[in-house]
Amino acid sequence: MINMKAVEPVKLTLKGRFRFRCHKGISCFTKCCSNIDIMLTPYDIIVLKKRLGITSEEFLEKYTYTLADEKAAYPLIFLRMKDDEMKRCPFVTADGCTIYEDRPVNCRYYPVGQGILKKAIDKKIVDEEFFFFVKEDHCKGFQEDDEWTIEGWRQDQGVDRYDELNRDWKAILLMRNGIGQELDGKKQALFYMACYDMDRFRRFIFESGFLEHFEIEDSLKEKIREDDVELMVFGFRFMRYILMMEETLKPKPKA
Repeated sequence: MINMKAVEPVKLTLKGRFRFRCHKGISCFTKCCSNIDIMLTPYDIIVLKKRLGITSEEFLEKYTYTLADEKAAYPLIFLRMKDDEMKRCPFVTADGCTIYEDRPVNCRYYPVGQGILKKAIDKKIVDEEFFFFVKEDHCKGFQEDDEWTIEGWRQDQGVDRYDELNRDWKAILLMRNGIGQELDGKKQALFYMACYDMDRFRRFIFESGFLEHFEIEDSLKEKIREDDVELMVFGFRFMRYILMMEETLKPKPKA
């Protein structure tokens, strides 16, 4: 979650310009990694559990906690901070981030925030992406000389793949008001599994009666059996079906 008091109330485009640099010699180094709520996306979890060499179940149990979205009760995953006075990130030391190459997308974007609005254009509802700055009192990075555009910052921080792979998940969250009611416990559990717990979701597909109920191409079966990213994308497709957003799966006749 973002500290809204630190958000500049100006919507920016990819051409927005700013000065910023974070480095070990700056006085506020790693302060932004303490006492903060870092929401993790589905792709963040895949990257981090692979980095740590553990299962998704182990990662979720050890390093995260869950909160429900206020409007539709979607379960959202947050990184669990250390239980110390500073409430520091478990992956940060005095020398910096120990998982820097695989850090979550919200860490990559900082100090830029990203938002999406739904707008009606020519009688069609479209998503409008915008950006904003998060300027916290402790952060001295804006006093540095390195100059960026939002577009250049995104490229430098490697967020394109994260945004691309999380797009369908965000679309489900943005469509929450169209469901008409909060998710019940069963749908919450399915959402948690299909979006975040890839190892359990894979067992659900291949070790339950799932494949007896839906027409799934053989080539797709092989992909989701081996590839967590393919499985995650399929999970989004599965949830759109469960939430009655789209007929994204085809039931078998006997089902």
